[in-house]
Amino acid sequence: GIMQVRKLAHYSIRSFDLEKSSHFYEKVLGFTPGYRPPFDFPGVWLYMGGDEQDFGTVHIIGIDPANPEGLKKYLGDKDIPLKGTGTVDHIAFLVTGLVEFWGVLKAEGIAWRDRTVPSLGLHQVFIEDPSGVTIELNFPASEIEAVGSYATHAAAMVEVQP
Repeated sequence: GIMQVRKLAHYSIRSFDLEKSSHFYEKVLGFTPGYRPPFDFPGVWLYMGGDEQDFGTVHIIGIDPANPEGLKKYLGDKDIPLKGTGTVDHIAFLVTGLVEFWGVLKAEGIAWRDRTVPSLGLHQVFIEDPSGVTIELNFPASEIEAVGSYATHAAAMVEVQP
């Protein structure tokens, strides 16, 4: 038979700041750190919810300049740009909870871009992780239709304050 791809398993990011990257994926995107094999290089495996069955969704690989050999032996040597996605343009997730997500982005001081694609029924929010990887969050368009826009929502929230 022929090999069949069932689904995307995970994506990995090499990071110079493991703590900052882990904080971002946990606090901003809601991933949970979980089991990671004892590889000979630092890292964190992040899972959606408490389900560790599928080996994590995001793997953050710590780059240890003092001991790069473990990583080189396992994954090979690579010239790592200090920031950005290299030839991968972005990673996308299907999500819900737009208004709450705006609140998290505001609280964490993360810049974002809102885009709506009516023909797909999607509202997209683009952000960057600490390594400069662009992440696209796809919300149902009905969530943006309910509030109008971030500016409209923010103005309404200000009026609500006592």
